[in-house]
Amino acid sequence: MLDPIQIRKDFPLFNRLINDKPIVYLDSTASTPKPQQVIDAQDNYYRNFSVNIFRGVYKLSEEATTAYEDARIKVGQFIGAIDSNEIVFVRNATEGINLVASSWGGINVGVRDEIVSSVMEHHANIVPWQQLAINKKAHIRYADITEDGLLDIDHLKKLITTKTKLVALTYVSNVLGTINPVKEIVTTVKELNPQTLVLIDAAQAVPHMSVDVNDLGCDFLVFSGHKMCGPTGIGVLWGRKALLDAMPPYQTGGEMIREVTLEKTTFNQVPYRFEAGTPHIAGAIGLSAAADYLQNLSMDEVAAHEKDIVSYALDRLAKISEITLYGPFRVQIKGGVIAFSMRGTHPHDVAQVLDNDNICVRSGHHCAMPLHKKLGVSSTCRASFYIYTTKEDVDALVEGVEKAKKILRI
Repeated sequence: MLDPIQIRKDFPLFNRLINDKPIVYLDSTASTPKPQQVIDAQDNYYRNFSVNIFRGVYKLSEEATTAYEDARIKVGQFIGAIDSNEIVFVRNATEGINLVASSWGGINVGVRDEIVSSVMEHHANIVPWQQLAINKKAHIRYADITEDGLLDIDHLKKLITTKTKLVALTYVSNVLGTINPVKEIVTTVKELNPQTLVLIDAAQAVPHMSVDVNDLGCDFLVFSGHKMCGPTGIGVLWGRKALLDAMPPYQTGGEMIREVTLEKTTFNQVPYRFEAGTPHIAGAIGLSAAADYLQNLSMDEVAAHEKDIVSYALDRLAKISEITLYGPFRVQIKGGVIAFSMRGTHPHDVAQVLDNDNICVRSGHHCAMPLHKKLGVSSTCRASFYIYTTKEDVDALVEGVEKAKKILRI
């Protein structure tokens, strides 16, 4: 098992005290602190070869180009990509989804075609498809969830028709923590309509468990670096090479060109076609270091530690009668996130009381307003866990919730 106390020594943030109190960080679903190894990797780039990539023939540029392309290879290996050219660096998972919606959707979705998503999605996996449907006069359908917060697979099956062009689903809900059986879903979708593509929002999966895109059988997959100990402003779109090759550029200008005349432009090969302008070089290098860091820990160990923490947290929080927990209670199908509400209080008030003791949780709709409407609440508190979370952190959360009950006079 992982030793979170030892792991914390790698994260400078945990050396900080606020009002002489340590930080209890329970917002890893939103973003993660960065280990020194990632900070050092970026710092090394900025200090020692902080120049642009690709076209420079001098040594510093060649070093930067090699580091950037090595990052592409490393990140591809981290998710099981066969070809590193299937890895497109983007700003975040949101941009990856928008790229597919704009580029692939722009040429493959037409009038009365259908896109399927679900009510448990992050807004980033809803809004781009809504806009595509509006622009193309297509339709978007949403799979429901069950009472215990699972994706309703039977309902999803009923939504797949001969007109279904794409199914866009989350791997792990950022509110419910539900781990969807993605491999089985992809198989089912392909059986119902072999022409339907599947995009997986893996922003809450890639940092927390072993993910192999080829084993899953999906066609596109996106994730963000800042949720896996990497830098902000860097993310990944993985797509099958044949699909990417057939897609037009998302943005134009800069390095994504092959040749430009005053009359026309021919575009570069994949993945460079989708990386217009100077990319986030330091971000890619930092993301590569984050992948190394997590691989050295073992993703199986990461997942096992989270399940241990989630099990402990569910057990302790379930004993507080004034709060309602959302999502499945079976740790085998639940990621490291617990959303809850407290009777008679607003989640922001609870989060504020917790913040007085440096307990960091998220409050609000978590970019999942349709899901909260389905749950019958406008917002929730959300505690989320990662490799550095201890059972003492959970104890502090429980004590903080009990304190909030008294202060807010529940």
